[in-house]
Amino acid sequence: MSGLALCVTMADVEAESSTQPEAMEEENPLFSNLDLFLFTLIAGLIIYWFMSRKKAEPIPEFKKLDQPAPSTQETSFIEKMKKTGRNIVVFYGSQTGTGEEFANRLSKDAQRYGMKGMAADPEEYDMSELSRLAEIGNSLAIFCMATYGEGDPTDNAQDFYDWLQETDGQLDGVNYTVFALGNKTYEHYNAMGAYVDKRLEELGAKRVFDLGMGDDDGNLEEDFVTWREQFWPAMCEHFGVEASGEDSSVRQYELKEHNDINMNKVYTGELGRLKSFETQKPPFDAKNPFLAPVTVNRKLNKAGDRHLMHLEVDITGSKIRYESGDHVAVYPTNDTVIVNRLGQILGVDLDSVISLNNLDEESNKKHPFPCPTTYRTALTHYLDIIHPPRTNVLYELAQYATDLKDQENMRKMASSAPEGKALYQSFVLEDNRNILAILEDLPSLRPPIDHLCELMPRLQARYYSIASSSKVHPNSIHICAVLVEYTTKTGRLTKGVATTWLKNKLVADNAHKSTVPMYIRKSQFRLPFKASNPVIMVGPGTGIAPFMGFIQERGWLKEQGKEVGETVLYCGCRHKEEDYLYQEELEEAEKTGVITKLNVAFSRDQEQKVYVQHLLRTNKVDLWRQIHTDNAHIYICGDARNMARDVQTAFYEIAEELGGMTRTQATDYIKKLMTKGRYSQDVWS
Repeated sequence: MSGLALCVTMADVEAESSTQPEAMEEENPLFSNLDLFLFTLIAGLIIYWFMSRKKAEPIPEFKKLDQPAPSTQETSFIEKMKKTGRNIVVFYGSQTGTGEEFANRLSKDAQRYGMKGMAADPEEYDMSELSRLAEIGNSLAIFCMATYGEGDPTDNAQDFYDWLQETDGQLDGVNYTVFALGNKTYEHYNAMGAYVDKRLEELGAKRVFDLGMGDDDGNLEEDFVTWREQFWPAMCEHFGVEASGEDSSVRQYELKEHNDINMNKVYTGELGRLKSFETQKPPFDAKNPFLAPVTVNRKLNKAGDRHLMHLEVDITGSKIRYESGDHVAVYPTNDTVIVNRLGQILGVDLDSVISLNNLDEESNKKHPFPCPTTYRTALTHYLDIIHPPRTNVLYELAQYATDLKDQENMRKMASSAPEGKALYQSFVLEDNRNILAILEDLPSLRPPIDHLCELMPRLQARYYSIASSSKVHPNSIHICAVLVEYTTKTGRLTKGVATTWLKNKLVADNAHKSTVPMYIRKSQFRLPFKASNPVIMVGPGTGIAPFMGFIQERGWLKEQGKEVGETVLYCGCRHKEEDYLYQEELEEAEKTGVITKLNVAFSRDQEQKVYVQHLLRTNKVDLWRQIHTDNAHIYICGDARNMARDVQTAFYEIAEELGGMTRTQATDYIKKLMTKGRYSQDVWS
């Protein structure tokens, strides 16, 4: 009997007793036989209830069903190296995949020298174990470290960077070398690679080969090949080993074809969890992007031969938050025409379901892309088939060319010999041949598609400065982009992967909405904490994007009754009547006082070209007051190679002339503004 039933029964009995006439109590004994029976029954029931109750059991400490099972992934790279007999570990800091690609190439190289290597993501391992590397004989740590943004580490190397800054541990007996990936047009060229190289030495590690400097503004592939071909002979001498002479291709993955598989278990473009595009669950990030419906896709320019576009995507219900100045990362897909042509030229059924499984069972990376999947999905969603292939791809595919001359040339292009470098530069880079163009122009080359898929780099997310403010548009993210489209020297029309894909994201009112897989990447490109500080924004072309968000936010702050400082914009385009981006919005913002002064450079509307840096010099007196007296914050967005450099030079000249400084002093002055966060850049090359 339950506790509730027992209480009700006792209450009923008490109610019956209370209705008995008082006279009966005088005439009868204190308890009748019936009373004794009932009390005995009740007492028995109470005793039975207490005795039969189960003792409270401690709650077992099980994980909730909706929590992921604890990872069985090895977090000690030292134990993994010992267990698998490896003596070389290649760590990579990679934002776009190139650093990871170089690390994989170096780890594969090790086999030719009687050594065994492994590529490792520092985010997946406990980097404080680096000091234990000395426990492994003839060991070496190689670091392929890319620099991101304003001299920052890549996302996956952030924890490693923090550890290097904080640790005081000793790395005596640890051998290392570093190859840095960067771009000379940026202010902090190869800052991350240089820092790792210097810091490891400070902690007592031994540099066994010089820091390599890769410049993506020049020829990053050539820089890497040259460094690599000098590095390995030096390692042979250091460790007392000889190259095996085996130049043959070493496969990293083996093909498994699935002839009878449940299609619900096949990846169709997801980046992490299977079916994540069908059942969306926050939080959304690089492995779990949100499918944001496109609500606006309009052409910005009135005329001309270019296509500039403004898109708006809806993030309602996603719990995604962003701030003005952040970047939106989108995952594009490749052109189906190119994918179909690749299938046709290689004679394969693109809808075959396959897996590429790592031959190294101990590797954390089980597949080069989500598997099982189809060749069509891999070529459409996962692999970069548009960029010119790197030399290692040509080298490994050379074995499949039946024409010996083709074989020789492909291998030559992968060498550091001057003739090979020149051939790669002209045939691949200058002529902008992607893998399809190479297959079309070398008819003797017909590699197996699974090996091609193994060698192709991953298709990466594209980052765009957000052109809106979450204060004004909390459920919408705006993107401003220009369609990339040009004809190569071979007469082929080349289209930008992401911008072509975005252009075709048409707005639909039916159930089949165009969606964009996206997530937010936080930025340091931020409006000043004090709204009363003046801001000077310089962003020609699509560099205006983040400033549309800044302007919206400054306008919102004014509406809230906040004191807002001067808001000055310098933007530019080719022709006022053709490609003056956001003209109506900007002129309205100036009219209402949100923009204090609007300065637009129309570069080709007169004989002499006029750019934003020319307008800066024209307004030098006001600028110097805003910067030197009023504590203004300067923001630059756009082309790093020319514009950002020319604008910086203009600021040097203004500081020289109006601040009475030498060029060295003016340079230091601007550098201090950068250090204080008052001169920020969001630039690309």
